[in-house]
Amino acid sequence: MNRYNEKINEAFRNPKNVGSMDETDDNVGVGFVGSPGCGDVLKIYIKVDDSDRIADVKFKTFGCGSAIASSSVLTEKVMGLTLEEAKKITNKDIADELSLPAIKTHCSVLAEEAITDAIENLISKRLIKKGKE
Repeated sequence: MNRYNEKINEAFRNPKNVGSMDETDDNVGVGFVGSPGCGDVLKIYIKVDDSDRIADVKFKTFGCGSAIASSSVLTEKVMGLTLEEAKKITNKDIADELSLPAIKTHCSVLAEEAITDAIENLISKRLIKKGKE
């Protein structure tokens, strides 16, 4: 029996922005997080333009319907935002949008952690590149 609500089912059945990007691209940040307790793994890719706006975002998620739905909603929320704006997206924003049941809020936490990780990865890449110049 399916216990997900229609918002979760829709985002799970028809996820947006599934895919990957070239991790060696200087304008691509990658966030990779997982939850050993439930087995969900999220990998988020963000690509920024010259003004540091997220011009493209992709994800790959292995996990339950709520994890996939949370990843999809996250990608839609951050598209077009600056890195600073994207950092402000919280797990609560994602959980509220999907009306996640309390037992599944860890999925929205993973999504928040993944975007934070991707932003930190991008900033780290830039610092390393700047140090080599």
